[in-house]
Amino acid sequence: MSFVKARELLRIAEMAKARYRGVSLRDIMSELSVNERTARRMVRELEDLCPKVLITEDEERRRYWKLAQVPFIDHRVVHEKELSALDLAIRRAARDGAENEVAALQSIRDHLVASVPRVHARSAEVSSEIMMLANGFACRPGPATRIQKHHLEALFNALVHPSMIEITYTSARNPEPRTKLVEPHGVIVGTRHYLVARDGPDDRQYKQYRLDRISKIQGTATLFARDPDFDIETYSTFAFGSYFSEEEHGLVRWRFTSRAAPVAREFVFHPTQVLTDMADGSLLVEFTASGWVEMAWHLIIWGNDVEVLEPPELISILDEVRRGEVKVLP
Repeated sequence: MSFVKARELLRIAEMAKARYRGVSLRDIMSELSVNERTARRMVRELEDLCPKVLITEDEERRRYWKLAQVPFIDHRVVHEKELSALDLAIRRAARDGAENEVAALQSIRDHLVASVPRVHARSAEVSSEIMMLANGFACRPGPATRIQKHHLEALFNALVHPSMIEITYTSARNPEPRTKLVEPHGVIVGTRHYLVARDGPDDRQYKQYRLDRISKIQGTATLFARDPDFDIETYSTFAFGSYFSEEEHGLVRWRFTSRAAPVAREFVFHPTQVLTDMADGSLLVEFTASGWVEMAWHLIIWGNDVEVLEPPELISILDEVRRGEVKVLP
């Protein structure tokens, strides 16, 4: 049996043990992206490997395979991607103010890490830390473009073990796809998802590549040294959302009416924001960032309870958004 098949069979066994009813053919097809014929072959292999598997049917005559105790599952290692996903979920919940959810997720994480040998747990934690750095402070909730699964796989590997990747990219200004080698340093997650990378060790300028405009990502064996001075959290605060622009970067000042001030005070509009309570009960919000269109998209939900004081370009764009005249798509 190949390593890939063994890993897939282990995953099915985990699902069969962890889920209350067990695992169905539909579950296997969805989890492993296989057809029904392959899923049936896999459950036959599961039955051969685990003779004590319990097979049941529901009211719609769908079959489920359920496992009780399986020693080789109890002693499995923690995968880097699992711990990374859990850590990112904890961070998102913390930013949303969901304290009960943070506590529950942290408890699950502690149980998971404590259940495996320390050497395996530390390896997974190191990789998770790298992924947290790669995502920085830019994991923002809300609508977002899709990211292809195999692209994430390639990016994860290149970030954990710093290596150059080959991307095929189509920019907004040039409809012709271009292929180039880059050094990935992080991923900004927002309405649009961006790869932050530079062209090589001699290129000190970091560029942003929209993931939805990357048609191909190919890993390479060419290693590189991560820039020790690069901080993704600081870098990601350059933008309000996920759009970066040197031309637009500057001071932003909004004033919320006294009616909206109590609600606006609970928002974290930007990590660098400064809130000032005004004498008339209104709230002044100030921060430095770029991304005027994304700011206008957000401000529109506040109706007439917010006024843009600076910059003048944002005042004009917000008026255009309200009139439905902005031609920029998300």
